[in-house]
Amino acid sequence: MTRILVTGGAGYIGSHTCKALAQAGYTPICFDNLERGHGWAVKWGPLEKGDLRNQSDVDRAFAKWRPSAVIHFAAYAYVAESTVDPIKYYHNNVGGSVNLIRACSESDCKRIVFSSSCATYGVPLRLPLTEDHNQNPVSPYGFTKLVVERMLRESEIASGLKHVSLRYFNAAGADPDGELGELHRPETHLIPLILLAALGKEQSVKIFGDDYPTPDGTCIRDYIHVCDLADAHVAAIRWLSKNKPSRPFNLGNGRGFSVAEVIRKSREITGQPLKIEVEPRRDGDPPILISDSNDARTLLDWCPKVPSLDQQILHAWKWFRDELPKFQ
Repeated sequence: MTRILVTGGAGYIGSHTCKALAQAGYTPICFDNLERGHGWAVKWGPLEKGDLRNQSDVDRAFAKWRPSAVIHFAAYAYVAESTVDPIKYYHNNVGGSVNLIRACSESDCKRIVFSSSCATYGVPLRLPLTEDHNQNPVSPYGFTKLVVERMLRESEIASGLKHVSLRYFNAAGADPDGELGELHRPETHLIPLILLAALGKEQSVKIFGDDYPTPDGTCIRDYIHVCDLADAHVAAIRWLSKNKPSRPFNLGNGRGFSVAEVIRKSREITGQPLKIEVEPRRDGDPPILISDSNDARTLLDWCPKVPSLDQQILHAWKWFRDELPKFQ
């Protein structure tokens, strides 16, 4: 079967994508240093332990597995942390990507799907966001994603490396089969933090800013189910295998929900009271991010199967309630 090297394949979105790849007939090779990923999440292919910051690790994986394509997730992904320690983010996210792109460019593996982010857009000038919107990140994390996108474009000119950059919005949910879920240490994402509070593992849910120019004063985000993101990565691999042109795609549902709305829906689904604390705004948080993902729908033939925020929260809740205790 066709081997796909999945960097960061032991992480949240990476592991769900490995499962989707296996179901589609591919062999996912998980390349991960397990610094922020989890060995228990590697179930659908071999684990090649290594660090992208070490060129020898990358070269070893390419020589051993000879992948036909790469899906590149491996990165630090905490926006707030990136503002405190930007060099750490450039060293890891950009430096690791340099080594990976070099390996691709110098091998027969000339197809790469990159896990980019809506954070490359910065504060929107218009909504919903389309792929041709100006890219002006407001966080070092967002800049690292933008730099890698540019490296990919320039590498295609230099070495013929075909690529797709998937700019996704807020990943949510969990594997409906209960085999995978979201587990970060520390956890910074809204829905997991709410669910941890519902389980009594967090004392409160923090709202960072209630004075944004939105109807209820809290930030608005476009939530996309992690399994739908995984399916999009498989679709992107197929796109490149058909020699389609390199390009970016937005991945979202095209509808925004405020932090306050997500908390309210989570209360209804879990049936648990939640203590709320309002904190000052965080650096790097645009007021509203909503996608236009029509290009992915029409060109990649991608259709989100779980667009409902209620279902996304419910899938995550079932995993946190029933499966998370096994890993603690």
